[in-house]
Amino acid sequence: MTDAIKKQWFLFSLFLVFILVMVDHTGTLAQIGIFLKNHHGPSAMIVIIFLASGLIIEVDQIKAGIKDIKATAATLGVIVILSPVFALALALLPLSTGEILGLFLVAVMPTTLSSGVVMTGQAGGNIAHALFITIISNCIAIVSIPIVLPMLLGFLNMDAALLIDRATIFVKLATLVLIPLIAGLLLKTYLLDITATRKKHLSIINQVIVILIVYMSLSGVRDVLAGKIAALVVVFPLVVVFHLLLVAAAFALSRMLDIGKGRREAVVFMGSQKTLPLSVMLQMTCFPEHVAALLVCVIYHIAHLMIDGFLATRMSLKNS
Repeated sequence: MTDAIKKQWFLFSLFLVFILVMVDHTGTLAQIGIFLKNHHGPSAMIVIIFLASGLIIEVDQIKAGIKDIKATAATLGVIVILSPVFALALALLPLSTGEILGLFLVAVMPTTLSSGVVMTGQAGGNIAHALFITIISNCIAIVSIPIVLPMLLGFLNMDAALLIDRATIFVKLATLVLIPLIAGLLLKTYLLDITATRKKHLSIINQVIVILIVYMSLSGVRDVLAGKIAALVVVFPLVVVFHLLLVAAAFALSRMLDIGKGRREAVVFMGSQKTLPLSVMLQMTCFPEHVAALLVCVIYHIAHLMIDGFLATRMSLKNS
């Protein structure tokens, strides 16, 4: 049991955070998490992740990541094309309007800013390629969401004015991703000697930070989750199936396109993980009456972290 916890400490930590926040009847842990969230905690954590990523990656990795057109195309194919297709297929199940809407919101999201990069590195993949996909998929989302989401909403006979602040998203990508990443690269090149041991320590720090980000996100939606316990019976299996479809598609495309070890990790994690803040923002702005949609967005985020936390560890052990 002890060995299992050591190997899967990231997954166990995610479970522990979820349980502690939800069973804390005083709400103290949630209040602390909300305080940190409201005082730029997640943004600060993401900056640290990409600063550390800049210290970890090598120039050769960056060149290989940018040149890996097949892996990039496969990942974007999962994010932009297959994800909405799978969501539409699952919408044929006997689900409520809110649950289908939440699934559609998740499906059109770009890849997450933090956890996918960390898990790609944890699994032994090319972090630089994961970073590249983070930037390009979030830029594409500015155009793709206003096109794809209304098409999906046609299934529900719904419509919405989708207001996406393009300038804000670009500024966010620059301040949270590009600037700290470049700063890390410059520090490594001109000031710091980053040994293999230090890279390992930085990787562990990044994983801990992802757990803290989950804690802050979970604290903010604790009351929503607590009020919808019965709905979890439907929502949790739904999001697990959806995520596993994306993971399976990523593995299948990697095999079809001969994307091997060291390259497929970014396809798997960046292709299947979805950013939470943008989906929550759209739900609250355009569909505030459908609380079940918010539940789907949040539970998907938690589920993909737990599933991929296990998968990243397994792939790491297999690659070592």
